[in-house]
Amino acid sequence: MRGGAMPNLLSSDTALVVMARYPELGKTKTRLARTLGDRETVRLYRAFLTDLAQRFAAFCRLHWAYTPAEVDFQAFITTLAPAHVQQMACFPQQGRDLGARLHDVFRWTKQHGFAYTIVIGSDSPHIGHKLVSEARVALDEADVVLGPAEDGGYYLIAMREPYDVFSGIPMSTSVVAQMTFALAQQQGLKVSLLETLLDVDEFADLQRLARLLAADCTLAPLTAAYLTTMRSA
Repeated sequence: MRGGAMPNLLSSDTALVVMARYPELGKTKTRLARTLGDRETVRLYRAFLTDLAQRFAAFCRLHWAYTPAEVDFQAFITTLAPAHVQQMACFPQQGRDLGARLHDVFRWTKQHGFAYTIVIGSDSPHIGHKLVSEARVALDEADVVLGPAEDGGYYLIAMREPYDVFSGIPMSTSVVAQMTFALAQQQGLKVSLLETLLDVDEFADLQRLARLLAADCTLAPLTAAYLTTMRSA
């Protein structure tokens, strides 16, 4: 927007949190790295994070829940979207597994006074404002909002309270979204589903993302540019 302030995507009572790993050789998206190699995978993942930072920090307060806890993630995110540093904050993930870490994020945001929390993964750099806005609207009626991923997991989970819809769920399997939905219903919670979206874990997923971005690079400009560089190398 020219000539005025940019509109807010979310109000100040809503926390948008990205679950992210600091890009490290040998520890970043290891399944994808088997095909791409460690160095290319780190560069690609950094492009994912840059797209998310530049898309959302320009329009709302963006939180990063990061791992490993000992890295200086605050310094790192300043390199992703230098123009929007003041719009970003970060805190370390806590918990023995992904489910526990996700649950802790919702407890953290509740303790910090947020009425609504939307958590997104970092494996779908093309997630846009529309889906995040739809998640927030859905929370007016639903207790839990899920954005199912095509591999059976989810790319987004949103809640008003830190409900435990994580315990006993075998993360990184094809039944995560299905079992999370069932666990929420067992607790009497109302669940709303968003559209299904691709997330990138395997090389075949990356190939599909590349085709998607070839048709519309605006979905994730930095990722699209890097994939173009990879193809031409």
